[in-house]
Amino acid sequence: MSLPGSPETTFSRRPLIGIPIGRHRDSRGRVYVQLPESYGLALTAAGAAPVLIPPLGDTGALERIFSTLDGIVFPGGLDVHPSRYGEAIEPGVNVDEPLDGLELTLAAWATNREITTLGICRGQQLLNVALGGSLVQDLPRSGVPHPQSDLAVRDELAHDIEVEAGSRLAAIFGSTNFGVNSFHHQAVDRLGRGLKPVGWSPDGVIEAMESTEHPWLLTVQFHPENLVGSHEPSRRLFAAFVAACAQRSRLRLAVAH
Repeated sequence: MSLPGSPETTFSRRPLIGIPIGRHRDSRGRVYVQLPESYGLALTAAGAAPVLIPPLGDTGALERIFSTLDGIVFPGGLDVHPSRYGEAIEPGVNVDEPLDGLELTLAAWATNREITTLGICRGQQLLNVALGGSLVQDLPRSGVPHPQSDLAVRDELAHDIEVEAGSRLAAIFGSTNFGVNSFHHQAVDRLGRGLKPVGWSPDGVIEAMESTEHPWLLTVQFHPENLVGSHEPSRRLFAAFVAACAQRSRLRLAVAH
């Protein structure tokens, strides 16, 4: 039996957080799955245990993985195929259809079963589509850098966002106005079911949303996983998300016993 506070008991209390991951085909045609390490590092630093979920093509295996999770993060990545929201694809849109299928299945389960959910960049857009919304396929140039000029500098604060006072995210961030990074060329257009915008860039692009129907479903358009080392709102977001997942884990454990 492990002692309280020992590494075994400490690790066993870490909530399991699923992260769906997309595909990459190399020059030889070999297909890999990959995810920037910043997601796992940010979640682990906040006290979670990340679980990477590739496109499996097996609903039973996917269901088994999902049943173990205390929370899920929908990360950044390629564009959601416009056919998923009833539109023809426009030039400059890059898609990963197996990833769309994986994430839309997981999003349906996450919303129906009310698992703790965080959407980041593509993740915000994916959840909006999963709930019946649509996207702007390519943002018009407005003077606000969507995306920012140097995509390799992940912790650059490209523009400010304004967050609605009194919103759940404002309380989590500890601020209603702060700078964020920006790597997207798409944005939320028609809102999905139960989603409420609570954050905007200076040109009116939706930068954060909350669900009015789900107990803990929040989304952001920027990339907090790249900012947690020096950006208090991002650190607080991951801390709040992992804390909510840990609470779910404790409740699940209590019910099991």
